[in-house]
Amino acid sequence: MARASMNNVELIAVGTELLLGQLVDTNTAFIAAQLAQVGIDVYATHAVGDNRGRIARAISDAWQRSDGVILTGGLGPTVDDLTKEAICDALGVAAEFHEPSLQTMEAMFAALGRPMRENNRRQAYLPQGSTALPNPHGTAPGVLAFRGDGKFVAALPGVPGEMRPMLLEQLLPRLRQRFALEQMIVTRVLHTVNLGESEIDHRIVDLFERGENPKIAVLAHDALCDVKIMAKAGCAAAAQALIADVEPVLGERLKGFVYGVDEMTLEGAVHKALRQLGSTLAVAESCTGGRIAAALTAVPGASRSFVGAVVAYDNAVKESLLDVDADLLAREGAVSEAAVRAMALGVRRRLGSDVGLATTGIAGPDGGTSSKPVGLVWLGLALPGGRVETRELHIPGDRARVASRATIAALGLAWKQLAASPGSPG
Repeated sequence: MARASMNNVELIAVGTELLLGQLVDTNTAFIAAQLAQVGIDVYATHAVGDNRGRIARAISDAWQRSDGVILTGGLGPTVDDLTKEAICDALGVAAEFHEPSLQTMEAMFAALGRPMRENNRRQAYLPQGSTALPNPHGTAPGVLAFRGDGKFVAALPGVPGEMRPMLLEQLLPRLRQRFALEQMIVTRVLHTVNLGESEIDHRIVDLFERGENPKIAVLAHDALCDVKIMAKAGCAAAAQALIADVEPVLGERLKGFVYGVDEMTLEGAVHKALRQLGSTLAVAESCTGGRIAAALTAVPGASRSFVGAVVAYDNAVKESLLDVDADLLAREGAVSEAAVRAMALGVRRRLGSDVGLATTGIAGPDGGTSSKPVGLVWLGLALPGGRVETRELHIPGDRARVASRATIAALGLAWKQLAASPGSPG
């Protein structure tokens, strides 16, 4: 009996290497994003090792909650590739030989000028009654099978270069036709900086409670927070109209903290603000060790607004290249408001930029004192007219975390001050 509709699916990534942390699963995120575009909700995601019984149980358990299951991995020719066997167990069917899949494999090996081993023949055995999903990019065919009640199971290769085209060209078109999928989900992401997850929740809690369409979610990562608006409708235009009703309200609630939407990055927002002002930026880095410059130069067209950087780790470099006074360093120390102010002014002057951004701090694990502990960071931003904005931060965590969060905080300071500058459209 075919199902007239499909509400949700579950995703299962197969492979013991995933459980051991030896391989990062990127397939699940890609599949979930593609399913959303055709209006299929993902109920849950899982990772299972290379064990036939556990894979079969994971499929059966998922069917208790969802209308379908999509697996990745375990379709290869080796003895630990057991996904198809587990699907047979879950469906209660035997495996049957699929001659067209074998012919495709033989042709592929012949084209490569390589002999096909006997174990590759295992890949041509599919669950009885299933549909083979062709794989022109590899040897393993995919699988699509349906239970008597219309619930489905699909298996795709674990190699991303094989999985992605099979998903887009083979599986999704079949699912759209079978279930007459007419809805799609459109997502709009508002990126914020310098605003905590709890504060965002406080500002928009009533919008969370309005309903499920559009749905709002907050995702914190490192020192940044994303606010996602997800709308489901029959077409993109209708979903975007639902988002348009909510986005301005969110923008007003989070005013001054949203640096961009969708694909915009924080470093991209800094460049955008600089270009709108017709200004240029130079950077002096100590504790961030060049991370700010690396982020800024990763943006296409960075040379239009980024002049250059000085990684002034040693005090001698601060003195010789940034004109930081030796007496100031002896009196206040390299990790101080006075030092970062001098660094920001110095790099602006020496590199001839309109704006100078500087960092100095104690990243650890040693070097801290009772008055200047590990995690102390000073930021400085020298603006046209001689004004200098400084910030003192105390960042918990190890050396890498201190440097990473200091980089984000410095870019956030630059964006916020530039966006608020006279002459900026923002």
